[in-house]
Amino acid sequence: MNDAPTGIAIAVDPLVTRVLAPNPSPFTYTGTQTYLVGTTDVAVIDPGPDDPEHIAALLAAIGGRKVTAILCTHTHRDHSPAAPAVKAATGASIIGCAPLAIEDLGPRADASFDTTYAPDRVLADGESVSGEGWTLEAVATPGHTSNHLCFALPESGVLFTGDHVMGWSTTVVAPPDGDMAAYMASLDKLMARQDRIYFPAHGEPVERPHRFVRGLIGHRKQREGQILRLLRQDVGAIPAMVERMYVGLDPRLTGAAGRSVLAHLIDLEARGLVAQEGEAWKAAA
Repeated sequence: MNDAPTGIAIAVDPLVTRVLAPNPSPFTYTGTQTYLVGTTDVAVIDPGPDDPEHIAALLAAIGGRKVTAILCTHTHRDHSPAAPAVKAATGASIIGCAPLAIEDLGPRADASFDTTYAPDRVLADGESVSGEGWTLEAVATPGHTSNHLCFALPESGVLFTGDHVMGWSTTVVAPPDGDMAAYMASLDKLMARQDRIYFPAHGEPVERPHRFVRGLIGHRKQREGQILRLLRQDVGAIPAMVERMYVGLDPRLTGAAGRSVLAHLIDLEARGLVAQEGEAWKAAA
């Protein structure tokens, strides 16, 4: 994203400004995008990592304006840890997703959980926070994490999608907290909405939301079909599935791919389509 250098406030919509954090990686793309919503008073969405450079850039972009709320879509460490510093500097409340910090020592393709996150107010599905000329409504979208929220800005038709829908890659769904059935249901939920554009935490804006989400659903169904075909060929070990399904995969992502396959298998098992035998899986009889 050459138009979005780190630390620079860039207007992406009349009510929305984006500031890119300096945390690029194979897992975060160019970094975490923090959004400021509003003109006279503002909300901060996904304040990002606890990085002094990024926090200073955010405060500079805010200027002397009142911060009405600091909102977090979920509590991975590339999204929420800057919230306390922004709160200390502005006096704003931390509002949004519920706290969630689980022990997860498996291979990840994203940051682990922020154990310091302590919201002043948790938003349930459909609840909102507002300022002068803007409203942000919580849209519960579990799947990537069980506490994930998107935020809708009805004044502009914008949906801030966090990591539920990203503009550069498919979403990580990693058990034990990631849930494939919940993720698919959350995608269906977005299909029933009429948002004009998505602003994700990573990657480009999604300008044709329904078409994009249909593609994500199709991709997951394709993966599910691959798994079922492999099981019918007696390929029942997850590492062997990954080798067949993800040809040319960056070796750093092999473990994460295995967890994605596991998420699919857990979902298929709940639907009675597969069964586990020791470390291996098989198609249900």
